[in-house]
Amino acid sequence: MIPHEIQEVQKLLTKGLDADEANKKEDALQIYTQAAENCLTLMKNKQLSGYHAALSEMAKKALSRGESIKNIRNPNPAVNTKKNEQRQQADISSIHKDLKDCQIKEENEVYDNESTKQLSIVGNATYTEEEQKVLAKTSLINGREYLPFISADIKERFNLTLPFTDKDGTLALSIKQQKNFSKWCRPEEVIKDPKIIDQINCFTIKQTIVSDCSFVASLAVCAQYERRFKKRVVTTALFPKNKNGDPIYNPHGKYMVKLNINGIPRKIIIDDYLPVGRNNELLCSFSSNRSELWVSLLEKAYMKVMGGYDFPGSNSNIDLHGLTGWIPERVAIRPSDPDFNKDALFRKLLDRFHKGDVLVTLATGEISDAEADRAGLVSSHAYAMLDIREVNGHRLFMLKNPWSHLRWRGRFSELDAKAWTNEMRQALNYNPENASKLDNGVFWIDYDSLCRFFDVFYLNWNPQLFNYTYCLHSSWSAGSGPAKDQYNIGENPQYSLDVTTKGEAAVWVLLTRHITEIADFKENKEFITLLVYKNTDGKKVYYPNDPPPFIDGVRINSPHYLCKIFIKTPGTHKFTLVVSQYEKSRTIYYTLRAYSTVKFSMDKLKNPFKHKIEEVGEWRGLQAGGCANFPSHVNNPKYRMILENGPQSLLIELKGPRKYAVGFDVIGEDLNSSFGRKSSGAFRSGFSILSLENVPSGEYTIIPSSFEPNQEGHFFLIVNSSFGVKLMKR
Repeated sequence: MIPHEIQEVQKLLTKGLDADEANKKEDALQIYTQAAENCLTLMKNKQLSGYHAALSEMAKKALSRGESIKNIRNPNPAVNTKKNEQRQQADISSIHKDLKDCQIKEENEVYDNESTKQLSIVGNATYTEEEQKVLAKTSLINGREYLPFISADIKERFNLTLPFTDKDGTLALSIKQQKNFSKWCRPEEVIKDPKIIDQINCFTIKQTIVSDCSFVASLAVCAQYERRFKKRVVTTALFPKNKNGDPIYNPHGKYMVKLNINGIPRKIIIDDYLPVGRNNELLCSFSSNRSELWVSLLEKAYMKVMGGYDFPGSNSNIDLHGLTGWIPERVAIRPSDPDFNKDALFRKLLDRFHKGDVLVTLATGEISDAEADRAGLVSSHAYAMLDIREVNGHRLFMLKNPWSHLRWRGRFSELDAKAWTNEMRQALNYNPENASKLDNGVFWIDYDSLCRFFDVFYLNWNPQLFNYTYCLHSSWSAGSGPAKDQYNIGENPQYSLDVTTKGEAAVWVLLTRHITEIADFKENKEFITLLVYKNTDGKKVYYPNDPPPFIDGVRINSPHYLCKIFIKTPGTHKFTLVVSQYEKSRTIYYTLRAYSTVKFSMDKLKNPFKHKIEEVGEWRGLQAGGCANFPSHVNNPKYRMILENGPQSLLIELKGPRKYAVGFDVIGEDLNSSFGRKSSGAFRSGFSILSLENVPSGEYTIIPSSFEPNQEGHFFLIVNSSFGVKLMKR
């Protein structure tokens, strides 16, 4: 029997939730405050010691909701901008508190879909202060807050006294929706006997007039996977559920969806209002089994995060990762490229698809209107891959157009009577005559034709292929490092990756750039990638091509870049990972997540030097003397460096105009020293460094120079040291 005091607190908390959902925020705030105070008082009662955990949880919930009410932002961003900024900072501070309450990474970051096992985390299991700041900053997406999903969220309250209406309001409609829009309706107003899922089926999913073909294609391949392998990959993300874990219809209209956004799973709360047209038709994606809601609700949650139904579109890599957490990989279809192994790709897809290791979607490239009409395909459009087969030497793909109409008209279409022999019909259980009676957007296409018209495969791999995982969340300041990584990567975020294996091993590293505004999709100019260096002993790399990278990633403006590292020999292997970019105009927030078949360690490389001193100089007139090959070299600016605390380690950097090759010499002035003269080596474009170990105490001269005389311009001389030095111009 629950003690009367506990029951009273539960009633008070329920009363607060009712006031909150009725939008009576001031009343709710007072009730939450009172509930939290009552919990804290009861926790001092020794007779209720067995209920302290429950009281603590209720107090946290009350305080959390109270903080959310306090931090509601002004809905009009044009009014009182300074106050809005303060409120946004308050929102972030509030999220920090939530992160501290749920900072165990096992809860937040290991994807728990039924299709995946729990991957072992090999590093620190709690968030660092930096990670909390990053995750808090990128919890605010398109002006709305999406908190990390934690285990306690499965107890979210769905049974309400009043119909639920999302406090964030209705979603923005696309232009096509607006032209035919009539009203927002709850399901029971347009659907008889609504339910979440009647029978999971990829063939019933239909895209309407929202530009999210990649998302609908993603839903289709997930539905096909669930039906074929009897494992949930996407429907597990929808709440509330029954005791069997099946999503259930909520007559109160409140739903929660777990999406993998900006590095971690996050909770998205939605109501069940759906856009309806003038003829009482749904203006969002839906299931042709009209009683089902799962397609429309999952789309609404995703569109909410992305800013509304006026979504500019993305790709299935992004969408499938958001829905499932499966590892995204992009494979361009380039038959004329000698590096594109068409046969090997088909064999891999055929093998891994039927094992349930990968979800596959495709996208066409740009096709002229005339050619698209002849082919029955849509230009720059996503398709779901439902099957892949090889029969009598024919390599075939079954694809689905998310529109649920308009099909391929070429070889092995339902129009190609010659290709569909009795043997092929029986092998694929396909009757082209029957298929021609109903255009549901599903068709077979041969591999050669596919490679002609389609531009890219989007593969999302099952994390269950790996045993271990670890991730780090970080940021890269806009003002740190050059605009383009072509001559200096010393200021880029860098990580050590150590792998010890007794045989072959695979480590996949996923770099995810966080997105906080819809403009990131519309006009994204941030091109990122990951560079991998081997034989660096896991230490920092300063020059992009010295040593040459073991893996030189392609810079893309997609949020995800996947780097695959395959290890063929046993032993300990050390790598340096470098986050790289082409045009960095603002601060980048990102997640670096590694998956491995064997244990590994991954850590951010920190600056080992405690002291840094910088001098700004200039090559001008006679002092632009050039390198030591020229007599005028002696006229170059000279700097006196004094080490009073030696021996110590130094890292000396010279930054000059990129159009010049630059370098420097360090000369020991102490006659009793064996230091002599050290050089930064070959002159390099705009940047050169020299790393020195065990440098004894004494006085030294540094001579920076360009390679050619009379090359005028400013330069920066930077000395990083273990214990500090004195640096001054002679």
